[in-house]
Amino acid sequence: QVQLVESGGGLVQAGGSLRLSCAASGRTFWSYAMGWFRQAPGKEREFVARISWSGGSIYYADSVKGRFTISRDNAKNTVYLQMNSLKPEDTAVYYCAAHSSSQAMGLMTYEYDYWGQGTQVTVSS
Repeated sequence: QVQLVESGGGLVQAGGSLRLSCAASGRTFWSYAMGWFRQAPGKEREFVARISWSGGSIYYADSVKGRFTISRDNAKNTVYLQMNSLKPEDTAVYYCAAHSSSQAMGLMTYEYDYWGQGTQVTVSS
C-alpha cells in the first residue's frame, strides 16, 4: 500500500514557476515508477510526465517538454515536478501516481495503482 500526498500548487502568473512535491508513505517507494497527471475543468485527466523507479528513464508529454522537469529522491520518498515558463493552459489539478508494473509505459491513467488527492495549479495571464 502506498499513500501519496501532493503539495506545492498555487496561483502564479504566466511565465512563472512552481515546484510540486509528492510525498509517499511506505518502505517500497523506491520500487515504484511515478507519474504526474493533470486534469483541467471539463477535460479528461492527461499524462504530464513519468519517471522510472531508478530515475533512469523519464518521459514527458509534448505539451510540457522543455518546460517541466520530473525528478525523484528515493531517500526522501518524494517525487518532484519543476514547472517553468508556465502558461494559462497549464491550469489544472495536478496528481501524482505510482505503479509497480515493469511492463507498463506509464503514460495512461489505468496503468497506475495509487493516486494522490491532487493539488491545484492556476496560471493567470
